[in-house]
Amino acid sequence: MKITILYFAALREALGTERESVDVPVEVQTASELRTWLARRGGVWSEALAPGRALRMAVNRKLADPETPLSEGAEVAVFPPVTGG
Repeated sequence: MKITILYFAALREALGTERESVDVPVEVQTASELRTWLARRGGVWSEALAPGRALRMAVNRKLADPETPLSEGAEVAVFPPVTGG
C-alpha cells in the first residue's frame, strides 16, 4: 500500500524531511503500526517516534487514534500536540 506522510514542526526538523511517499508492508494497517514501522528505521527515527513521545496523527485530514485504519493513497500527517492560550 502506498501512502504519503507529512511531518510538521519540530518533528520535521528532527527528521530532516517534510514529506515522503512510502510503500508500507501488508502488516502495517493502522496509524500505530505505521508509527512503529517508521521508528524501526533506527537512529533519529526511533528517537523522534519513540512510544513515549507525545505525537498526534491525522489520516486524510481527520485526527486519528492508534487504531485508525490506513488505506491505499492515504495522507498521514504526524505532528506534536498543540496547546492554545
